[in-house]
This record gives sequence, C-alpha cells and structure tokens, in this order.
Amino acid sequence: MLDIEGNMLMYGGVSLLWECALGNTTVPYLSPANAAIGVGDGTAAESATQNDLTGANKLRKGMAASFPAHTDGLTVTANAISFRSTFATGDANWAWQEAGVFNTATLGAGRMLNRKVAAMGTKTAASSWQITFDITIT
Repeated sequence: MLDIEGNMLMYGGVSLLWECALGNTTVPYLSPANAAIGVGDGTAAESATQNDLTGANKLRKGMAASFPAHTDGLTVTANAISFRSTFATGDANWAWQEAGVFNTATLGAGRMLNRKVAAMGTKTAASSWQITFDITIT
C-alpha cells in the first residue's frame, strides 16, 4: 500500500461543493452513481484552475461499493470523505503519475474536485489496483 499525503482542491471542484450546499440539482453531485476517480500519466504540477488530468493516458472509474463514504455529524470525523475506485487488470496499464476525483466517469466532462501528482508506480495487466482518496477539510 502506498500512502501519499496532500492534494489540491480545484476551483471547479470547490464550486461544485458550494453548488451542492445551495441545493443546485443541475450540477451532478459526487454521489455513488456519479463520482469517479481518474488516473493518468501526466506530471504537470497541480494548479487550482485545472479541470482534467493532464496526461496523454488517462482513465476514470466509478466508485467501489459503499463509496463515497462520509460520516454525518458534529464530531471530528464529520470533516472527511473517502472515495475509492478499482482498476481491473485491463485498465490503466501505464505509469500512474496523477489522480483526481470527478463528478462523472466520462473523460473530458464534469468537474474535477481535486488532483494529486505523485509517482504511484506502473500498473500492468498482471494486477488490479485500488485507489482511495481520503479528503479532510479543516
């Protein structure tokens, strides 16, 4: 397991959060049916103005069962959410250099909530990989 700290929220992703808070139903929420994690081979630094991954190779996958996961309440755990996707043996077989959470699995569409650039290893068809984003806002 690889644990990488830090990522950047994107302007479009933050706007999505505010639109959801306002009850705007025209913007697809980060619901289990809509949310996806994308991975790519781009190495450009994170910038809050980005709206997609930057690599030539990229793929988005929908949520694993029971994700996104959030505990509602007024306790310390209420400020966090987890997103998880699984990439099967035939998916995204390249050097993973970037990842982000989206409100759609459709490439080139929707809003990117966050993006992280880091060398995560090279995935091959010999294995499936699971990626989890645990996002905490303080």
